[in-house]
Amino acid sequence: MKILNIRNSTGVIACALFESPVGFPAEFLRSAINIMVIKIKHTQARCDFEEIPQGTYALAVIHDENMNGKLDTNRLGAPTEGYGFSNDAKAFLKAPSFGAARFPYGGQNVALTISLSY
Repeated sequence: MKILNIRNSTGVIACALFESPVGFPAEFLRSAINIMVIKIKHTQARCDFEEIPQGTYALAVIHDENMNGKLDTNRLGAPTEGYGFSNDAKAFLKAPSFGAARFPYGGQNVALTISLSY
């Protein structure tokens, strides 16, 4: 999976793969079935999951600039770091649902791109 629109090379990209709505997307450390943390090089990053069984999944991606393991927000709860979701699901006042971000995976290679929003 290629991550687009990374605004700088500070910090890391965290990619979280979910197989159900439980904890999606905020509780990725607790609920995601697979998490990958990638260093950013020249504002570019890729997350490539391997040995994933067939099924329906959703991805959440954050640009953890200060490397504190979470998506930082301001006093109003709006994200101050980059975030994105599979299916290019959009966040309007709250994170999108698992259903909006889900995609089927049949076992073959899937080339996804996720654009970050800041």
